[in-house]
Amino acid sequence: MRAAEPTPDVIVVGAGLAGSEAAWQAAERGASVTLIEMRPARMTAAHHTDRMAELVCSNSLGSNLPDRALGVLKAELRRLGSLIIRCADDHAVPAGGALAVDRDAFSEAVSKAILGHGRITVRRAEQLAIPEGRPAVIASGPLTSPALAASIRDLVGQEMLFFFDAMAPIVAGESVDLSVAFRQSRYDRVSDGAGPDADPQGDYINCPLNKDEYHAFVQAIVESEKISLREYEEDDEARRYFEGCLPIEVLASRDPMALAFGPMRPVGLRDPRTGRRPYAAVQLRQDNAAGTLYNLVGFQTNIKWGDQERVLRMIPGLAQAEFVRFGQMHRNSFLNSPDLLSGTLQCRERAGLFFAGQLTGTEGYVGSTASGLLAGVNAWALSAGLAPAELPPTTMMGALMRYITQAESATFQPMKANFGLLPELEPPVRDKRARYAGYAARALSDLEAAIARHPYLVRAG
Repeated sequence: MRAAEPTPDVIVVGAGLAGSEAAWQAAERGASVTLIEMRPARMTAAHHTDRMAELVCSNSLGSNLPDRALGVLKAELRRLGSLIIRCADDHAVPAGGALAVDRDAFSEAVSKAILGHGRITVRRAEQLAIPEGRPAVIASGPLTSPALAASIRDLVGQEMLFFFDAMAPIVAGESVDLSVAFRQSRYDRVSDGAGPDADPQGDYINCPLNKDEYHAFVQAIVESEKISLREYEEDDEARRYFEGCLPIEVLASRDPMALAFGPMRPVGLRDPRTGRRPYAAVQLRQDNAAGTLYNLVGFQTNIKWGDQERVLRMIPGLAQAEFVRFGQMHRNSFLNSPDLLSGTLQCRERAGLFFAGQLTGTEGYVGSTASGLLAGVNAWALSAGLAPAELPPTTMMGALMRYITQAESATFQPMKANFGLLPELEPPVRDKRARYAGYAARALSDLEAAIARHPYLVRAG
């Protein structure tokens, strides 16, 4: 006879980046946690495994530089003891100034940590309704199951918003023609701490295009056949894409030069065959530690796979490439968080309920992780009889949480970490580099002040 599952102090729904982080943070502070994940019993349109924190799109967590917005956010998360960032650091692959990971090794490391934690019980089942009776974190992600989405809708009294997101293709590294393509990071930047085996030529493979090649490529994208968005395609209002992650066919249809100023921008690159900057370039980023797989950076697409292969083979260096994954699109749902959540990520309709991850409108892996960390800490605090904390708006975490909970609800869209969310420095600093460095220093200083006020933000010991 199966033993009864112990009554947890905190329930977390969803074992993606945010849910895994939330469960870990609550458990590390002493709470017993039940983490509910529906995979593999019920898979989503984007996931392929049952592992925790599976990365379904890019393998990059963005800039790792200390004076960039995502670099500041990662520094804050490291200070607060983030499991996700620790595992990402442990399984990083070369990516210039960015933090990119071997996606399989990364998710395996997160899974091992969660499954091996003595205070976390993992339940593999679809959660059909919002948990009641104890603090709970809903981190079911943008692909929340219909039943749970309906339960959320019944509670908050409104439909979820959504946009369409897409995944980029992946190629076998050995199939890239390096007599045409070349290895180089922008401005010759190599990964920090890449070690003695780092390629001195750079962390990316670049496929250069001249003017004629570029415009022929753009025309082929525009004329290619796209995969139907099924029941949503006839609803113009439903054709919404997140502006920070647009499919290449949407960019190409807006302006013939949009790709050259977007994912195909050649700045900081020099083709060794000509000694000059190419007209445009497609960058390939290492996708696994072995260096056998590379993804096309910024090339999320919904072109039909037959046409997709034909069009992508027009890229110099990829004529004979082996595509191990083609691009594909999925629908992402999110809450109208300004109407529904407080700065602690508590639901205004139910104080013991927290939301985290992309479901809240935080865009990107690191933003999702940040909201998961705060929700997990605050769910634990509530279970322990303490007041949940808000972070200062001068920190990147605090600024992002303030945006998603205080933005104009009528036009709310997902937001990624950026310096535009932060209050100006006093006095203002005109030089951009100095201003960004000032933002970073202030953020980390004010985070320390917040920790002094709320010591539980950092796990004891």
